[in-house]
Amino acid sequence: MPRDVSELFTFDEFLTHWASERADRVALREEDRVYTYAELDEATARVASALFAAGLQKGDRIAWIGKNSDLYFILFYGAARAGIVMAPIGWRLSPTEWAFIVNDTQAKMVFAGPGFDTLADQLAGKLDHAPTIVGAAEARAMIDGATRTAFAPSGTDDAVLQLYTSGTTGNPKGAVLSNRNLFALRKHSSDLDMPYTKWDDDEAVLVAMPCAHIGGTGLGIMALAAGLPGIILAEFNPDGVFDAVEQHGVTRFFMVPAALQFLLMHPRCASVDYSRLKYILYGAAPIPLELLRQCIQMFGAQFIQAYGMTETTGTISMLPPEDHDPAGNARMRSAGKPLPGVEIRILGPDGEEVPVGDVGEVVTRSSNNMLGYWNLPDATAKTVSADGWIRTGDAGYLDEDGYLFIHDRMKDMIISGGENIYPAEVESAIFGHPSVQEVAVFGIPDDKWGESVKAVCVAKPGMTVDEADIIAWARERIAPFKCPRSVDVIDALPRNASGKILRKDLRAPYWAGFERMVN
Repeated sequence: MPRDVSELFTFDEFLTHWASERADRVALREEDRVYTYAELDEATARVASALFAAGLQKGDRIAWIGKNSDLYFILFYGAARAGIVMAPIGWRLSPTEWAFIVNDTQAKMVFAGPGFDTLADQLAGKLDHAPTIVGAAEARAMIDGATRTAFAPSGTDDAVLQLYTSGTTGNPKGAVLSNRNLFALRKHSSDLDMPYTKWDDDEAVLVAMPCAHIGGTGLGIMALAAGLPGIILAEFNPDGVFDAVEQHGVTRFFMVPAALQFLLMHPRCASVDYSRLKYILYGAAPIPLELLRQCIQMFGAQFIQAYGMTETTGTISMLPPEDHDPAGNARMRSAGKPLPGVEIRILGPDGEEVPVGDVGEVVTRSSNNMLGYWNLPDATAKTVSADGWIRTGDAGYLDEDGYLFIHDRMKDMIISGGENIYPAEVESAIFGHPSVQEVAVFGIPDDKWGESVKAVCVAKPGMTVDEADIIAWARERIAPFKCPRSVDVIDALPRNASGKILRKDLRAPYWAGFERMVN
């Protein structure tokens, strides 16, 4: 077994390594349930054995519908050891959306998280195959009752995780990630002088963002790779964060700026002891300068902005602590510099690289790039070039020092409170409303959430469109966070010569006075 952890690339290697090196150290904690690395190695090996005993094979999919849980991470790590792919599904989605993803994965087993006991009823009649649906208590009993048997562990390039990302066409796509995607990039910074990539032995990581996102599951993986405790919150809540910092020694966490604002607004915030907190990572939106000032004053930690996407297994570019200035500076408007081992280029409409400072599409290549979209070869080919460059769909530029600035989105995606929302998905939900002839959806600036969803409707002749009615109609069909916060009615949608709706023209008035079209 190699002693240098930067040479480890699979879940099986990490779990075996830490079980021998740190058998009695805490690996996972949720509420009063604690697993040491020896216990985590045993539990995950039993998961692998139980899945094989149930007839699953390497390359099969399983799904999780629920909040963050120690059970989720044990099932995920165990499946990953065996090369069985976990697909965590956002618990805030509607049952119809759950069913689409379960059908898309063709999952052999669907695990219901704690509190999701009615999952089988909610999926009834919506599935096109018959997966085994396993409740939380049943899953724990399955693990406790399993016999650990020898199994062939998954390889570096085998798929282990399938995260769903909102789709431009209205349906989400499954980004397939391998062991290498999740672990290999660490090797490039192992011998560099970047303090925030190094870990002390007494650190702990908080997992507070949803596990269906790379910002949730990725933090659990970060703790495992460092051989440290992952402290799990079922969902983000300020008291849970404060308890984790005070009682469980959390030194790092990832949050979207809106969540940091919730912490600051909480009456308990000022009385918490943050002396152990070292780094606060944030992403999905830049941090407003005033919020940064308040956070530095309150938490005293160093701040790191992470830029990336599901298809790049999370972070590919980072704005380090030294570039965060409470007085403000030009670099704070950037998404930082590429991580060691990551290439970033800016391409013009002709596919050629543009000069420094010119805006074009941001493309990237690294060991973080996904294997592809599950069962969508055409969509994969449109996103990943033959020589391995991923198109991010963001418009941006690089300055002379190599800092990346995001200027706008090439795609029409909206990011609200860290959730990716595609207009096409919302438009399809509204389109069937009896009063609506046409609809266009886009993001407008929002002080709290970064961006919020706005719909613009054209009424059918002789009909009237009621804002509350449209919002209620959408809420029956898609997750509430995707629904419009406001609805305007206009006579006709602006279109180009080929009939395509000009969302940019609709958005423009709301973004007047902003120096970029992302918030």
